[in-house]
Amino acid sequence: MKIALMQEFSQAAKNPVVLEQLQTVAAAQGHQVFNVGMDGDNDHRLTYIHLGICAALLLNARAVDFVVAGCGTGQGALMSLNAWPGVYCGYCIEPTDAFLFAQVNNGNALSLPLAKGYGWGAEINIRYIFEKAFAGERGQGYPAERRESQMTNAGILAQVKQGASKDFIAGLKSIDPALVKQAVGGARFQQAFFDNAQDAEIVAYVKDVLGQ
Repeated sequence: MKIALMQEFSQAAKNPVVLEQLQTVAAAQGHQVFNVGMDGDNDHRLTYIHLGICAALLLNARAVDFVVAGCGTGQGALMSLNAWPGVYCGYCIEPTDAFLFAQVNNGNALSLPLAKGYGWGAEINIRYIFEKAFAGERGQGYPAERRESQMTNAGILAQVKQGASKDFIAGLKSIDPALVKQAVGGARFQQAFFDNAQDAEIVAYVKDVLGQ
């Protein structure tokens, strides 16, 4: 699995801690991590609005399989990611949230609160979250006897979201182009995207935004 980690400006200083925990878990489970958000206060500036755009581009272009996002409360990133088609983001405070989201909802993104409730032992909680989020086979249901109905409802939700959403690129073109240009302006985002994206139309759109 390819996993992208992204944080916005208010929590950029915590990126090394979160990245270390994610890489530790990912290495043990055979996953690959791309650190595409802010890495420190002086990095390419992103808000939680930009995180949604970044996540949507990476997931819809199939450059990554999963996104871990974070902001102060986790709520802004959650709303921003879920605003886009093809992104199914859950809110995760502790490891049980991660396990149940993986088994019941089987989404492709998590949003973590990285200021609210972030205290002593926070890095341990984050590591356990990642262990539960990425270990084993996803979508197995919980409890097991409810698997069929949970999988059915997840499929229905995907249909509802697709029906309620604009065409992805049309949606991108309908917002302020400066937002998209800032979102895709980071060097690490561009490397992860262009090295792995599988949708030629989305790749062409991003190149056009960047003037390439």
